Amino acid sequence: MMPKDHPEGTLPQAGPSPRRRRLRTFRFPVLLVTLFGVMTAIAGINQLVSPLPILALLVGAGLAVVGVACYHWLCRTVELRPSIPELGKTGRWSHLWRGALLGFGLFTALMVLIAMFGGWQEVSWGSFGGSLGTAGMMASVAVAEEALFRGVLFRIMEERTGTVIALVVSTLLFGATHLVNVNATLWGALSIALTGGFMMTAAYITTRSLWLPIGLHFAWNFTHAGIFGVMLSGSDTPPHGLLNVTLSGPSAVTGGIFGPEASLLALLVCLVPTILLLRRAARTGQIRRRPHRAKPTA
Repeated sequence: MMPKDHPEGTLPQAGPSPRRRRLRTFRFPVLLVTLFGVMTAIAGINQLVSPLPILALLVGAGLAVVGVACYHWLCRTVELRPSIPELGKTGRWSHLWRGALLGFGLFTALMVLIAMFGGWQEVSWGSFGGSLGTAGMMASVAVAEEALFRGVLFRIMEERTGTVIALVVSTLLFGATHLVNVNATLWGALSIALTGGFMMTAAYITTRSLWLPIGLHFAWNFTHAGIFGVMLSGSDTPPHGLLNVTLSGPSAVTGGIFGPEASLLALLVCLVPTILLLRRAARTGQIRRRPHRAKPTA
């Protein structure tokens, strides 16, 4: 017989356990710490397999898939969300391809501008196999960083502070994490915040999907290291690319020891798409205000 205090044919639904409710209360630090650990682990594994290009490609691609699955599982387990719209299947491949084309086009435009201002000192052929290995590593890096900075840091901050404040804070924190890089400078970190962090977040705001910023992030980094073979963000390890381009000249043009992402030209190249993305987000109602808190009654 069915219990009398429930409609016929139904059973009472058990809610989340107290432990899971407590876990959701602390979702922000739990997700941040866990995904930061995932990002660090991915970087370490990539470093181990980097001398073997084919292995680096396969492992990197596998880590990218694992990164997406890990983010999805954490959101379901920690936040108790029944669905993860920022990883939705609708428009996934179109967003990835559009992001990849945008990232490739922007960094290529940056390198062309640097060449026009006399910043190319030497150019030689690199390695096709090495370029493939770089592609795998950049795919896993893009997934890990976008999941952490856009999927968790920006998304949850936006729920509490609104779009504008979350955009500024998450962008600055994204740049600050690059201060630990070799040859890092304060200007280089700020430049990466304004180019990479600001632009990637704008891509997320516009689509409310991680796929566009993942594609953009991957293609920007891959074109940077895997095609032109230019040093990445203050790294002292030469990348494996199709080309080996050595830059020389004023830091305002080449970015100096930190790399082209710290050049003023990078700011100009990234400013236009960022503004266009944010304008579109504003027109489509994707800019969210800070939620109003109810005032306590007397």
